[in-house]
Amino acid sequence: MSPVTIGAAVVGGMLAGGGAWLVCLSLARSAVDAPTDRQRYRSRLLSFRSLSKSSGRIVIAAIAAVLVWLVTGWPVAVLLAAAGGWWLPVVLGPDRPHREHVAGIEAVAAWAEMLRDLMAGASGLHQAIAATLPIAPEPIRADVANLAEQLRLGRPVDTALAEFADSVDNPTADLIAAALSAAAGRHAADLGSLLGSLAEAAREQSAMLVRVAANRARVRTATRIIIATTLGVAALLLLFSPDYLAPFDGLLGQFVLAVIGVVWATALIWLMRLSRPMVGPRVLALGPGKEDTA
Repeated sequence: MSPVTIGAAVVGGMLAGGGAWLVCLSLARSAVDAPTDRQRYRSRLLSFRSLSKSSGRIVIAAIAAVLVWLVTGWPVAVLLAAAGGWWLPVVLGPDRPHREHVAGIEAVAAWAEMLRDLMAGASGLHQAIAATLPIAPEPIRADVANLAEQLRLGRPVDTALAEFADSVDNPTADLIAAALSAAAGRHAADLGSLLGSLAEAAREQSAMLVRVAANRARVRTATRIIIATTLGVAALLLLFSPDYLAPFDGLLGQFVLAVIGVVWATALIWLMRLSRPMVGPRVLALGPGKEDTA
């Protein structure tokens, strides 16, 4: 069999496996749509989605490596293509982690205001948390449901709130959990004002992060243009002027190509770090020095 036939068979098998994986993912999502099952399968679904994303990136990296090997036959280029297939979707794709982080902060702020209003009407902490279940913001609804269930089962308030903050995983949730924990121990003089202040600070923080993201979008756009132009020129040279790249066929050429790849990888790592500004340490973080990023 020719190398082209073997490569086509490998790519076809990877695509078939990726399609089967997506079908399994859609079935898993439909299985947890019912509200009664959401708490039970939440951790399993998150793990499955994380594994699915990793598997998709593995498939992309493998396809890129096979195609580059068929076109060039350069081992260093194969490694670079695999690394690019793994990292470039994250670098060039939409900034989903940042949007999810901002949505989480705004959701926690809205939930804090709900608790403030309910507790102002003489509702206790347990009753107020349970009352927010139908109206809790979507990003933290499952976490609020789990918190209410833990409190209903008699779990200590401090432990349940600490687990809630760790599940939501942002500094504002830590502050609100600490305030509610203090209120449960009758150490909070004016919980309503405290929750309102925390909610206002959270909204200011989310607005600041949105402004930062707007400024950062120009950097991401420039990065996409540079990478697309570089890869496009390289592809055109490989297809229409292979003699121009003939020096890379030798051992020295492969070494130079590896150096170029290391320089590119370093630049992309710096760009990824620039796209994840630090927003402050978590108060209730389990590990020392753990910080949250956008």
